[in-house]
Amino acid sequence: MFKFDKLEVWQKAIKFSLHIHALTRKFPKDELYILTGQIKRAADSIALNIAEGSTGQSDAEFRQFLGYALRSEIEVVSCIHIGKARNIITEDDFALSYDRLSTQYHKYDDI
Repeated sequence: MFKFDKLEVWQKAIKFSLHIHALTRKFPKDELYILTGQIKRAADSIALNIAEGSTGQSDAEFRQFLGYALRSEIEVVSCIHIGKARNIITEDDFALSYDRLSTQYHKYDDI
């Protein structure tokens, strides 16, 4: 077992990545290589950075990777704003995604 497997924030990041994957299945095909790819990469990057930073790194390096994860969260927030502005993401899907990010992932100080 790896250290990140036990981290609640990593587990939530995986669930959020699955949420974004399901959300993007509703996107139009012409967004496949634009917004769809971008938001999926950013959402996946949250969990990937937490995992990468947690294993074999010093505390300072781990904090650096947590910073990268936070930047990926900000990228997802920007993507969902763009999707809402383009009428690709509904108000309900926007609110659900935004709330998940704003309440679930800011536990980095507890790690």
